[in-house]
Amino acid sequence: MTIAQLERLIRYHQDRYYNDKPEIPDEQFDLLWDELQRVDPGNVLFTEVGRDDAPTFVKRRHIIPMNSQEKASDPNAFLQWAAGVDYTEYIVQHKLDGASLELQFERGRLTFGVTRGDGTVGDDISANVRTMKGIVTDLGSDFTGAIRGEVIMTHDVHRTYFPEKANCRNAANGIMKRKDGVGSEYLTVMVYDAIALGEPGFFSDEVEKLEWLDRSGLSVVETKRFATPEEVVAYREETARKRAQLDFDIDGLVVKGRLIDLNDMNRARPQKQIAFKFGRQEALTVLEAVEWSESGHLYTPVAIVRAVEIAGTIVRRASLVHPDLIAELGLAVGAEVIVSKRGDIIPKIERVVSLPDEPQPIMPPAVCATCGSAVVNEGTRVYCSNPECPRRYFHRLRRWITTLDIRDFGEVLIGKLFSDGKIRTIADLYRLQSADLAQYEGMGEKSARKALGNLFAVQEVSLPLFVSGFDLDGIAILTVEKLVSAGFSTIDSLFAAQEDELASVHGIGAVKARAIRSGLDSVRTEMEDLLSLQVVSITAGTAVPEDATGTEANEIRGRSFCFTGALERMKRSEAEECVKKRGGVVKSAVTAGLDYLVTNTPETDSTKNRKARQFSVHVITEEQFLDLLGK
Repeated sequence: MTIAQLERLIRYHQDRYYNDKPEIPDEQFDLLWDELQRVDPGNVLFTEVGRDDAPTFVKRRHIIPMNSQEKASDPNAFLQWAAGVDYTEYIVQHKLDGASLELQFERGRLTFGVTRGDGTVGDDISANVRTMKGIVTDLGSDFTGAIRGEVIMTHDVHRTYFPEKANCRNAANGIMKRKDGVGSEYLTVMVYDAIALGEPGFFSDEVEKLEWLDRSGLSVVETKRFATPEEVVAYREETARKRAQLDFDIDGLVVKGRLIDLNDMNRARPQKQIAFKFGRQEALTVLEAVEWSESGHLYTPVAIVRAVEIAGTIVRRASLVHPDLIAELGLAVGAEVIVSKRGDIIPKIERVVSLPDEPQPIMPPAVCATCGSAVVNEGTRVYCSNPECPRRYFHRLRRWITTLDIRDFGEVLIGKLFSDGKIRTIADLYRLQSADLAQYEGMGEKSARKALGNLFAVQEVSLPLFVSGFDLDGIAILTVEKLVSAGFSTIDSLFAAQEDELASVHGIGAVKARAIRSGLDSVRTEMEDLLSLQVVSITAGTAVPEDATGTEANEIRGRSFCFTGALERMKRSEAEECVKKRGGVVKSAVTAGLDYLVTNTPETDSTKNRKARQFSVHVITEEQFLDLLGK
């Protein structure tokens, strides 16, 4: 992505955020912001702010510029900032996840409540502000100036009165700017800063300022004081653990020194304070069961957890990867666990908090549910020991169809053909006649000819896609890409390659070379049978875009995606191609077992969204999908 594209993307999401239509979580926006800072630290965006102004309100200028702070998303970045400021005392506050507001006072009387707007001018929503909780209209003093706060909605209010809203922040943003003011009485204002006009000595330091705000009867954000940066880091970890117990949303801490710095407050981007963000969303829940998901001959553990809300979505399932991870975590059914959403997309169990009095051990299946053969547990993978297991053949057929994006050959049709013994290998697909398909209910001669036409229309396939279509364990598209780049550019050269030759390729190694050799040997006869029909030929070329990496591929490989609605940054066909080229599976419908539904309208009541909620499918936006791709 170019600098210009990155800047446009950030501006787009700023506008969505400040106008009550956010599409990505804060953590993902921070990643975009951090990347722009890395590649173009002098970008004009760092002297601007987003907008939340609406055309229906009177505009009013701020007294305190409402600009963005510096951000740190991990302890190292924070400690680097702290070394630069070298404070003797650190003032630390909860960073509220709501809507920014400036309260303007004249001689102690509340005159205006102004939204953030463009950082200099915002919307005058005074009438709504006066009905909010936490507001004091008369400070009982001669204070003239501004008090900065955040409009929030508590979780209790959200559950009771606005359950249809995606989250508390979205609800608060929308309600506070209603022209009729309806609902503002359910919102709360919490304050955290102030500046007095004409009286620079009104507050001697930040601590006195906060004490004065509290004495004035305003709701003040929780504040702590620490002597060292390391104590701040420890407090952040403690706060992150207790975050789910709060009745309002926070997304980090704000850290500043004790001395008031008016010059810094007026900068486009203040340097003397920092937003120390949480790394990811976490929540406490209970592991209720473990299911073993079957994919071909492989069995993958999936955690079933007590439903819990993380980052605005309900999580009921989490990845466990393999038995070694289960043992490393010390997991048992009934354990209290911390679940996070890595990148706010993939739920994962991070750690065990406590075990039940009688923990139930988690055991993989002992025998294959399909053929009855012994199941092997190697720690990093669990699989059926039978190389002739019917499930292997069935999954290979499905993988070939999805890898080559052959339409009208759905899983149901493949299942019927397989059960009736009409197909077993990929070559068998190309021996089918229209009569073989037309006999099935709902198919007919016309539909059968169309399906076979789509099958035979794909006549040229790159070597990486060809090998990937045979669904060999441990041989992903990117693995074959590396072999092609190293000179193994034909199927015959791969058949002839020795283990040590494969192992010498950069990024392969002895273990993977053994898997490649064994995998190719196991399907060589099937591959040669298919090629002998001369219906598919292998071409030179790559299957994966140049910007794809092993990390991104691992986020896609083996996972299933369904796309619905319009995409903004790519065509749906391009998105589906990205999934298939990275070893994922594209589905046309939302069913049980689907991993992700990709949509830019996750809050609508569409059929696919309803089914996704019914089957506990992860619903992600286009931007979150692109994040998985590493784009």
